Formats: sequence, C-alpha cells, structure tokens
Amino acid sequence: MTSLCRSAPWLVCALVACSTAAAAQRQSFSIRNGDETREYILATPNSGAPEGRPLVLLLHGHLGTAANALGSGIMPSPLSAWLDIVDREQVLVAALQGLKGSDGRTGWHDCRTDNTTNTAADDVGFAAAVVQRLVAAGRVDVHRLYVMGMSNGAMMSYRLALEMQPSPAAIAAVSGTMAALSGCVKARAPVSVLIIHGTDDPLVPYAGGQVAFGSRKLGLVTGVAVTRDYWLKVDGLAGSNAESFAFQHAGTDSTRASKLSYGSNSGPQVEILTIERGGHVEPSQRYHYGPLYTHIVGVQNRDLESAEEAWAFFRDKSTR
Repeated sequence: MTSLCRSAPWLVCALVACSTAAAAQRQSFSIRNGDETREYILATPNSGAPEGRPLVLLLHGHLGTAANALGSGIMPSPLSAWLDIVDREQVLVAALQGLKGSDGRTGWHDCRTDNTTNTAADDVGFAAAVVQRLVAAGRVDVHRLYVMGMSNGAMMSYRLALEMQPSPAAIAAVSGTMAALSGCVKARAPVSVLIIHGTDDPLVPYAGGQVAFGSRKLGLVTGVAVTRDYWLKVDGLAGSNAESFAFQHAGTDSTRASKLSYGSNSGPQVEILTIERGGHVEPSQRYHYGPLYTHIVGVQNRDLESAEEAWAFFRDKSTR
C-alpha cells in the first residue's frame, strides 16, 4: 500500500492513509454450494504445523470485497490487520466473498426481512461449506471456529452464530446489530459475542432503528443494548455484573473507547466495545481512512486495533 500511495493520485491518499501489509500467504479458492459457485480467499501462516488450527471467517461490508478485507485494493480495510495475526498466532483466516443484491452491490443475506437489497444467496450454507472443507482436510479445529464481520458483514455474523453448523465459538460484530424484523431462527447454543460500535454511527444507529444510506432505507435493527441483552440471556449471563475498561486515547479526535465485559474466558462471554462519538468504521491504530471517507461514515477511532481485540476475545473460546 505504501508504493501505491507514492504513485496514486492525491484522491486515493485522501481516502485512506498508507500502511504496510503483512506477509501471510493468500490464495483464492472457489467452492460449489447448491447451484452457486462461491469464492473466498484463504490466508495461511508462512510456517508452522499445518493441522488443527483455529479458523476465522471474515465478512466484508456492503459494497466490499474479500480481497479488500485482506489488504488489497485502493482502500484496504482495517480488517487487514488479521494478516499479522495469521503469522504470529498460527491462525487460518478465510475472507468470504459476498454476492450482489438487487442494488447491484455485494453483500450478505443477513436476517433483515425488510431490507429489499439483500441478496437471496444461501450464505449460511456457503460459510458452512468452507468450514467443512477445511475441517475435512484436517487443517482446522472444528471447536475453534470464529467469525468477524463489518457492517452488513457484522449482521451476517449474527446469522452464522444463530444458524451455522458447525457452530462458531465466538463472533465479533463491528458497526452492525441484529435485525428487528428477523427471518432467522433463535439461538440454539451459547456463542460468545463481541460488539464494536460507535455512538455516532450515521448508517447503523447505536440505539437501533432504521439502517440508512442517504435516502435509502435498509431495514430496522435493534440497538446495541438490546443485542447485548439477547446474547447475555442466550449465554446464561443475564443479570451478571460487567467489568469496565477504558482505552488510553491516541490522537487528537474527540472519540473515546471503552469496554464492558460480561462473563469470563472460562465460559461464554459478551463484550461491548463502545466508541463514544465514533462513526461507521473499524477502530484502527494502523489502517486510517482519509477525510473524504470519514466525512461520510463518521470519525474513526485510533485507540485500538479491531482485529487484535477480536483475536484477544476469540483465542480462549471453544465449543468443547
């Protein structure tokens, strides 16, 4: 990305600041799911034992791509920080590619029945097929499956927590909450959930309500508190006390990051990472969006690395 910024027009660098990509290996694959051929990118460590690793499914947002989520394109997502984690922690990361909905934009068939732009694809079946392929090859520990998604991808991560078999042990949802008018089943098993959300998100309201981009209405969602309470009940943590943590602030922006943790690493856990005055964007210490982008989505917090927070949440979670 550094070399791109040296040669690209000023507009590119106004959209996103430069960052250096990690060295994990990335390969593109296709898989047949029903009548559809689906695509994903698999990031693997450059060395180490080839069997029984944890697997993270990575879900881009609406309009996004799997390649962008793993560091390619003009605006590599802050989720690209997973490439460092892949090498350091010996983890596999599969970035799944969404299909186009009725608006001609890539996305996911999440639980919103009132969003007419949703693709009709069997995304749960697609995700399960990728997992099953890697488990059958002996490359993945079926008890250590995790999902991280941004925006529409975050909403899809909740659907995978509800419906995917084998079930993920934990998910991380950034700038996305659960459908208010849901077409999905209720949770069948405990799943640990990390929610990262800005209070000033202009697309997916922190308190719940209408998801919107400009004049387009994209369905109703529950707020962060309602989403939290749903998973606290599912995970047997309703009424439990929360531990609080405030991140040290970096930079000159007005955002502040804090976290509430329910439960412990020895069992199901729910964490709410709130970005006060933060927008519809992944907090990141390394991958910084430029002013043109943040003018649309709101302020990006720089106090933490979203992918690193997700891995710290995931690494001790298991369905055993």
